[in-house]
Amino acid sequence: MEINKRIEKARKVMEKYKVDAYIVTSSDYHQSEYIDDYFKGREYLSGFTGSAGVLVIFKDETCLWTDGRYHIQAEKQLKGSEIKLFKQGNLGVPTYKEYIVSKLAENSEIGIDAKILLSSDVNEILSKKKFKIVDFDLLAEVWDKRKALPNEKIFILEDKYTGKAYKEKVKEIRIALKEKGADYNIISSLDDIAWIYNFRGDDVQHNPVALSFTVISEKKASLYINKNKLNEEAKKYFKDNKVEIKGYFEFFEDIKKLKGNILVDFNKISYAIYEAISKNTLINSMNPSTYLKAHKNETEIANTKEIHIQDGVAMVKFMYWLKNNYKKENITEFSAEEKINSLREKIEGYIDLSFSTISAFGKNAAMMHYSAPEKNSTKIEDGVYLLDSGGTYLKGTTDITRTFFLGKVGKQEKIDNTLVLKGMLALSRAKFLFGATGTNLDILARQFLWNVGIDYKCGTGHGVGHILNVHEGPHGIRFQYNPQRLEVGMIVTNEPGAYIEGSHGIRIENELLVKEACETEHGKFLEFETITYAPIDLDGIVKTLLTKEEKQQLNEYHSEVYEKLSPYLNEKEKEFLKEYTKSI
Repeated sequence: MEINKRIEKARKVMEKYKVDAYIVTSSDYHQSEYIDDYFKGREYLSGFTGSAGVLVIFKDETCLWTDGRYHIQAEKQLKGSEIKLFKQGNLGVPTYKEYIVSKLAENSEIGIDAKILLSSDVNEILSKKKFKIVDFDLLAEVWDKRKALPNEKIFILEDKYTGKAYKEKVKEIRIALKEKGADYNIISSLDDIAWIYNFRGDDVQHNPVALSFTVISEKKASLYINKNKLNEEAKKYFKDNKVEIKGYFEFFEDIKKLKGNILVDFNKISYAIYEAISKNTLINSMNPSTYLKAHKNETEIANTKEIHIQDGVAMVKFMYWLKNNYKKENITEFSAEEKINSLREKIEGYIDLSFSTISAFGKNAAMMHYSAPEKNSTKIEDGVYLLDSGGTYLKGTTDITRTFFLGKVGKQEKIDNTLVLKGMLALSRAKFLFGATGTNLDILARQFLWNVGIDYKCGTGHGVGHILNVHEGPHGIRFQYNPQRLEVGMIVTNEPGAYIEGSHGIRIENELLVKEACETEHGKFLEFETITYAPIDLDGIVKTLLTKEEKQQLNEYHSEVYEKLSPYLNEKEKEFLKEYTKSI
């Protein structure tokens, strides 16, 4: 196999550098979740295309770790290669760091690209055993026809879209730095930088960010970016705001000169950054910008609600087209994906998709992050079809999943769908004491699936950026512990699911806005407001499994969906929406 040949080529480079193992992660110089093709070395060496995973090449074996979203996909894509799959998250499966520590002897040499490997991961390995780290870019020596770094232009966002000017944001950051006793804040996470400076880019597919670093102190803000990305408007904007512009790679040299207390998030910076500043006093803390941008301001919230209406209209038009035409036309997963994408492109202020659309029929939907092939794509027929999609617009970012039931569908699929729905509704109507985290609430979504022995190997919900990355921290809703409490102004998804290998996959996803509920002698209570508006397919619901309260909740939601979306539909689409939002 070609993959095995690439691994052998990699081993020859490892011999040259005298290393016993080499670690390749799914990241870039900024610890991004989604990355440009230049950085997809793990994919190149393994053939596994999922967004998350770590490849470790040893002298005698090659191993890949990935999480539950990709277990099925990874098994298929690694078949025939020498790569051994470790199903991360399963009982008894060691992490890649634990495995390296157990396998390699003291004083072994480990190769990494220090500009890519996460500082906290490297330091964790080094804390367990005495290893030597050897820094080199293995991909540069084995990857034929590697593309160049992206070099797209950035654009500046108007205040009517951001709700807060750069000067206000940097002032808040400086206040936070002073409180923590920090002289500098080094930030390498692209969404933080785009948010601070109110610009957006096009360097990562479906993530409107630009490759850049920044250093902020009490008196100065320096942005490290390829200057070819700046048009005249951007140059003037940064000059007017007294932002120093320097070359992208100058960053690594400049930070070596810093002296003082430096605030960095060890979970957001590379080992190369850590090593360059390690002689200073380091304050390991969440970047102030990460916390601030998670709290949407009034302008962002109003704009987000508006764009969700237009996004919901696109979903209704898609559902109408699918339900009425799948038996008449040769609709495939890929053509359905093209359809929803084209509907979004027509929405005013459209920038891009917020992620690659997941269009999956039948057993393909059991793979959480399935990607429909353009050629020989599965035909959509009677059965269960899942669509997870979203858009990035000047007014906000959307993420919605709907599962559609077409024609004759088995009873079990409808039961599973109803259990997923019950969990989604339970989380949506939660009232909770201020201080609660997403971990405290996660059971509300899983309880009905757990009762019958089903679980989904991913979080229940993630934060959503504003005209930014569709996955945004620090908050989320997941079974694994997350210390970040949910606070007013945060937006989080609610997306439980059931994934039955070889049979079907189901997910229902809305976005929720955290808002105040009430304050009593017992404390302040918060609740969620649903801000996604699209029908949940009534054809997949076993009504007898719903309580009176759940039926009322669904009916009220559907009534709101009809009220908000119907004015934008033609008569046939309006009648269709009325049918699919009727009371049950």
